[in-house]
Amino acid sequence: MRDAAMTDADALAKAAGAAMYARDPASQGLGMTLDEIRPGYARMSMRIRPDMLNGHGSCHGGFIFALADSAFAFACNSHNLNTVGAGCSIDYLAPGRRDDLLTAHATERTLAGKTGIYDVDVVNQDGRLIATFRGKSHRVGGEVVPSQA
Repeated sequence: MRDAAMTDADALAKAAGAAMYARDPASQGLGMTLDEIRPGYARMSMRIRPDMLNGHGSCHGGFIFALADSAFAFACNSHNLNTVGAGCSIDYLAPGRRDDLLTAHATERTLAGKTGIYDVDVVNQDGRLIATFRGKSHRVGGEVVPSQA
C-alpha cells in the first residue's frame, strides 16, 4: 500500500509541475527546463546565453537567482497546494560562464503547517557549486491542479 501512495504522490507532483510549467512564460523565456519533480524536490536547468552575461563576462546574478527561485517554486508546489515565496536569500560562490549549463536542485528541508523551508544548490555542468539559495514558502490556499470531485 505504501508503494501505491508514493506512486500517487509522485504522479501528483508531476501533474502539478507540468501544469505550472505550461503557464510559466518567465521560466520558459529564460530557457529553463523542468528536469525532475517529486514531492518536496525539483530539478531545473538553464543554459547561460550571451544575453545573460554582465559587464565582467560572467552570468548576471539575477539570472542565477531566477533559476534558483523557479526550482524553489516548483519544489514547494509539488504537493499540489498553491504556495508562494515568503522570503529568500542567495549566496554566489563562483561565476557562471557563457554556455555553462546550470542546474538547480531544490530540496524541502521542513514543512510545518503552511510554512516550508527549501534549500537550492545551483551547479554547473562540472558539478561546481555556483550558488546556494534558501527560500521560505507559504501556502495560500487552493490547488495547482484542481482535484476532480
